[in-house]
Amino acid sequence: MKSIIIKIAVALFMLISFSGAANAQPELPADFGAKGALKDSSITFDEALVYAIQDEYLAQARYDAVIAKFGNIRPFSNIKAAEQQHISALVALFQKYNKQIPEDNAKQFVTAPDTLKKAFNDGVQAEIDNIAMYDKLKTIPNLPEDAKMVFTQLGNASKNHLRAFQRGAGRN
Repeated sequence: MKSIIIKIAVALFMLISFSGAANAQPELPADFGAKGALKDSSITFDEALVYAIQDEYLAQARYDAVIAKFGNIRPFSNIKAAEQQHISALVALFQKYNKQIPEDNAKQFVTAPDTLKKAFNDGVQAEIDNIAMYDKLKTIPNLPEDAKMVFTQLGNASKNHLRAFQRGAGRN
């Protein structure tokens, strides 16, 4: 009898442990998106493209999660559409310079926040990081002019997104 109880206890422990692990969200790698770019002390053009598209993938995944939880609300729905345009602009650079486009695996690093207020605040921080990333990427030596122009445009768009999230955070 004691042996059966121990086996059941072990089985329950394993079931609980594995079910928690299956639902756990992997931590964002330190070298991913804006956070990675901001920590990198010597970014190449190829790396800049990867950091930029990863961050745009991440933004789109965040806003998808917020919309899935809270509904199709503004500015998340509008900015989600803008993120797709940002991704398209970066894809054009990848194609022009014959670079491999990274897989969009950002959804694995994102969950919806508990409150709409937190979603707005997270949006504010994400856009601040995104703007800082593009400011840094524009300074890469020998950066092609078209890439500098795209990085400038995307950084400027993020400034508009930042203002929208700041307004939302102030209302909620």
